[in-house]
Amino acid sequence: MRKLVYYVAVSLDGYIAGPAGEYDFYPVDEAMGAALNARYPEFVPSFVRPHFGMALDEPNKRCDTVLMGRGTYEPALSIGVTSPYPHMKQYVVSGTLGRIDEPAVELVDADPLGLVRQLKKEAGLDIWLCGGGNLAAQLLGEIDEMIIKSYPVVAGGGIPAFAGEFRPTLFAPVERAEFGNGAQVTWFTRA
Repeated sequence: MRKLVYYVAVSLDGYIAGPAGEYDFYPVDEAMGAALNARYPEFVPSFVRPHFGMALDEPNKRCDTVLMGRGTYEPALSIGVTSPYPHMKQYVVSGTLGRIDEPAVELVDADPLGLVRQLKKEAGLDIWLCGGGNLAAQLLGEIDEMIIKSYPVVAGGGIPAFAGEFRPTLFAPVERAEFGNGAQVTWFTRA
């Protein structure tokens, strides 16, 4: 059975982005980027792959499907990129976006939980939950693994990693790596 994997960057106080979707406050580390891009090339949008010295057709290693909220999709859309991950099956969950004029991206305007449960039954690689916090909270019960890039910065406000009801859910760390920028990447599995 396929797994739902939440791969996300967070500040020390649990925010994945600033109030307006900013994420440029995370300290960059080339070694960290190179290590993660090599391990998970599918998580790199196609339109920025040449910037990182990656081939456009770099094969997926972990996931072949991406699920994102409107706030995660809109930054690419705002620069004219309608299909940021053409190497994956792409779903955007939004009840307010209205429509997407891109055949490679499917708009899901209701029941993301049902979608994930159906996708898990299908053949293929795992499913990447790309963001955001509201969607992650809705899908918490279906998240099998998390890969958390924790940066040594306090945001003070913004979009939380999980924006939903109080629902303590235990995960167990299975691997951790530290990088020169002070960031730690921790791999968790549902306990």
